[in-house]
Amino acid sequence: MLPEKLQALLGMRYFSGSLRKLTVNRGLVDFASNDYLGFSKLELTQTKSSNGATGSRLISGHSDLHHQIEEQIAAFHNAPAALLFNSGYDANIGLIPALTDRADLILFDQLVHASIRDGIQLSQAKSLKYRHNDLRHLEILLSKFSEEEERQVYVITESVFSMDGDMPDLKKLVKLVERFENVHLILDEAHALGVIGNKGAGLAQKEDVENDIFARVVTFGKGLGCHGAAILGSEDLKEYLINYARSFIYTTALPEHSLRAISNAYLMLNKREDAVSRLSYIIAFFNKLVLANGLRLCFRESETAIQVCIIPKNEKVKKAARILQEKGYDVRAILSPTVSQGEERLRVCLHSFNTEKEIEGLLQLLAKTLKEL
Repeated sequence: MLPEKLQALLGMRYFSGSLRKLTVNRGLVDFASNDYLGFSKLELTQTKSSNGATGSRLISGHSDLHHQIEEQIAAFHNAPAALLFNSGYDANIGLIPALTDRADLILFDQLVHASIRDGIQLSQAKSLKYRHNDLRHLEILLSKFSEEEERQVYVITESVFSMDGDMPDLKKLVKLVERFENVHLILDEAHALGVIGNKGAGLAQKEDVENDIFARVVTFGKGLGCHGAAILGSEDLKEYLINYARSFIYTTALPEHSLRAISNAYLMLNKREDAVSRLSYIIAFFNKLVLANGLRLCFRESETAIQVCIIPKNEKVKKAARILQEKGYDVRAILSPTVSQGEERLRVCLHSFNTEKEIEGLLQLLAKTLKEL
């Protein structure tokens, strides 16, 4: 029997219209997944592989294949070293607490992902958020708090924000961080990999600042269509994390079939530049039709695969999503408290495999639905 106070919390979600449910996509047109390039549907070359890694990498789970694929990832991203983690969540909750102690300070964009926030909570460092993509506000905080002796400061942001689809001015951010001693930039590239930059290598590659960032987190469950993550940085950082990142040390390593899926996805990024360019075309086409259907004021401006239509109130946005799903379009409602009240939204994820006809149908139906609502 669930304790009463926990039942009450569930009841609050139910009556506010924000109770989360697991749903299955049953043949709908995919405008919901993070599988931006459709790589999740690729078949691996049939090879014999073990079902499990048998243990953590520090005991029995490490293999030559782990080493080879970390070198492959590092080379692709023009990084000195890469360290594999079992997911982007594991990477963030391992990286942030490992780097910081009570003397340190974390400054983070107010819209960073929950995994980053959880990593911050697990750390012993002081933390302050800065206004979303507001470098002037970040500069004020750096000027005020970064000069204390023995203090290391970590600035954390994302390449593409998962709920808004927008990006920071990364070049300006890098230049700002470089003005201060003992300040280090951490960039989560989760939603940029496969979408932004040459061959989808990410925003740091696009802006030519790969060598100016202390640590980059790349995750494979989105644009690469598989599973796992890696932290990119110096050889010293890799060695440090092997010794101090708890989510790396105390977990079973990724198995061989997962490693081969990651390797295959990176090979496809190199071979299938058409997939990335097709996605760029689809994003531009979508934005063109947003204007043509009179929806510009509803949508946040985004040059990424994540497009956001603001429909305040949980019940209203849920109704809009239900209408679209009944007509065959898999578009999901994002409810408060996941986003702030009044910021409830439809989150449309675009893919290289979406067709012009599907986008036309979706936006025409959405325009009609919003008028009726």
